[in-house]
Amino acid sequence: MRTSISDDRNRRGKLRDFIASEARRAGFDAIAVTRPDSIPRAPARLKEFVANGQHGSMSWIAETLERRAKPSVLWPEVRSIVVLAMNYGPGLDPRALQSRRDRAAISVYARNRDYHDVIKGRLKEIAGKIVARAGGDVKVFVDTAPVMEKPLAEAAGLGWQGKHTNLVNRDFGSWLFLGTIFTTAELEPDDPEPDRCGSCRACLDACPTSAFPAPYRLDARRCISYLTIENKGPIPVEFREAIGNRIYGCDDCLAACPWNKFAKAASEAKLAAREDLKAPGIADLLVLDDAAFRALFSGSPVKRIGRDRFIRNVLIAAANSGDASLAARCEALIEDQAPLVRGAAVWALSRLVPEDRLTAVAARRLPDETDAGVRGEWEIVLRRKAPEPA
Repeated sequence: MRTSISDDRNRRGKLRDFIASEARRAGFDAIAVTRPDSIPRAPARLKEFVANGQHGSMSWIAETLERRAKPSVLWPEVRSIVVLAMNYGPGLDPRALQSRRDRAAISVYARNRDYHDVIKGRLKEIAGKIVARAGGDVKVFVDTAPVMEKPLAEAAGLGWQGKHTNLVNRDFGSWLFLGTIFTTAELEPDDPEPDRCGSCRACLDACPTSAFPAPYRLDARRCISYLTIENKGPIPVEFREAIGNRIYGCDDCLAACPWNKFAKAASEAKLAAREDLKAPGIADLLVLDDAAFRALFSGSPVKRIGRDRFIRNVLIAAANSGDASLAARCEALIEDQAPLVRGAAVWALSRLVPEDRLTAVAARRLPDETDAGVRGEWEIVLRRKAPEPA
């Protein structure tokens, strides 16, 4: 019996070493293993998040609640979960771009190819080699599937979920893409990583919209990443100024983490930022039609939100720039086919032109406006521009 147990452990160890070797060959920077039952607190936390409405309009989270919180419900045959991480560190603090108000800030992760495509293809390669070597079955997931990668990564020892709810790693800070391989193979699990945030609250204090009601708790409805990406409607007025020039996502809570001092810039070309997406000009982005938008963001995660949502975001950045030279382009977008764009253009114009010009544009455009939301935007800005009663 002792020989059998020893042989079994030896096989597991060799398979684990093989997976780690293949992961490094595929460009992953860290790998760890956990069990499917290693996140027992996740179901209650996720249920509370949804019950409080803090998931916003992301209905798929509520719809997949049980599968998302318990890996064994998603796939009952799973015995081990391999969590893999890939560094996408920018090398420089992305918040420096916020002072250049004529430029647009795109979240670091979205400045090149869609990481889902990069990572999933490599996970499939590794998974295929696991099956070829050990048999059984495998499934691979990136974050489009109902899998809670961050709690699993913490349980596996790749890092800990910081107060900003993202994974923090001692070697890579907050800049890691995560993917998982579910397997029927039995692998020895790694020990979890302890929370090393201590009394630090840099990430919480860095949030422009106060999206963290408490440490380790996120209200997505206030998060700039949610507002500029997942939110399909107008951006609430209360958050528009705080968004600044961020047109796709927000890196502030990640960039503020002191553990980033150990992070290394991503070396792989597929993850390094495209030059044209590091600091694109707001003026150039405002003129994108659907075809030009698709061409510019081909292969990029930005493409998924579509041209109308993207231009909505750029108009908010234009409004916050204070650059009156952008007014003509904003005014032209008041005639756009998409109500979402027209409404954002109204608000942007109101921030860039004097009252008499805004009133003149309203006199021309408002009588023909049929969309209630856009008319509401006009009412907001005209009321704000009107003089206070004596």
